[in-house]
Amino acid sequence: MDKEELMEIVGYVKVSKYRAKTLRFIGEGYKMPSEIAKELDIATSQASNILKSLKNHNLVVCINPNVRKGRLYQNTELGFIILEKLD
Repeated sequence: MDKEELMEIVGYVKVSKYRAKTLRFIGEGYKMPSEIAKELDIATSQASNILKSLKNHNLVVCINPNVRKGRLYQNTELGFIILEKLD
């Protein structure tokens, strides 16, 4: 990935405070949408939409996609790179 593509993704994350906060909250661990919603004081459906958006940009990954409830998300390598650029 070249620098321009990387900066496009950084901009995409920075334009929404919730995307950036979600990446930071997940950190090196793994979180459920309900935990993210509670931390950010938003609806669980909104947290799920944020995660879907981050997943589509390869910033997070669902580590147990076969379960219907209790899905866990963690940051990808690219997600950590973006986090470094945000700080």
